[in-house]
Amino acid sequence: MTFQEKLDQAVEKNNSLLCVGLDSDIEKLPDKFKKEKYPQFTFNKWIVDQTADLVSAFKPNTAFYEARGIRGIEELKLTCDYIRTTYTDIPIILDAKRGDIGNTNKGYVKFAFEYLQADAITLQPYQGGEALQVFFDHKNKGVFILCRTSNPGAGEFQDLKVNNEPLYQVVSKQVANAWNNNGNCMAVVGATYPQELGEIRKIIGDMTILVPGVGAQEGELEKTLKLGLNSQKKGLIINLSRGIIFSESPKAEATKLRNNINRYR
Repeated sequence: MTFQEKLDQAVEKNNSLLCVGLDSDIEKLPDKFKKEKYPQFTFNKWIVDQTADLVSAFKPNTAFYEARGIRGIEELKLTCDYIRTTYTDIPIILDAKRGDIGNTNKGYVKFAFEYLQADAITLQPYQGGEALQVFFDHKNKGVFILCRTSNPGAGEFQDLKVNNEPLYQVVSKQVANAWNNNGNCMAVVGATYPQELGEIRKIIGDMTILVPGVGAQEGELEKTLKLGLNSQKKGLIINLSRGIIFSESPKAEATKLRNNINRYR
């Protein structure tokens, strides 16, 4: 089964375009979890169990685990194993934003796809398609390329003109055409830039877009859905991390956002 097929099944089963980001900052965990032998994993398990029937994907961000060294990596592995074996129909997107020369990328591939057994990964495109080919070659895995990021300073490079086109559009065309020979390329576009999201949707057709920036970064949900949905009223993975996992009721927050998303579909 390909990542796209697994994602489509989860979208249909849970009637959801929501992705819960497992940005489990050890400093922000409730005290009761900090006392556990595996605090991040125990917290993640609690979040996953509450929201698994409401999401289309889970997205752990590696930074929050790498920051703890070997213990954090162990808990990331435990988290991925738990999702993969307990909720077999929910894909895991590893938010790693990797990208380097080919030989280095082989190590990243082994970590993401063999050790963690994630279903997809986020990548940055600066080294070009040749360097990323080792990811593309894994035909059943999703490869999410940063096209237009959600941070305020995104335009410093992404708005630079290349043959009269902003760089984010040039990258989007590469993702949709030159790099997508195996049909597993996808885009990352921040909800904080809905107009650019609409432009990228026109470039890439029905391809899936991962959309961070809803919630903590104040992305506009209605505009995101209006401009970002594909011809099938799908094609978006709307991610929210802190606004769900550190709320008083993660299940209630996930339910509210899933339903709000569907209201605009």
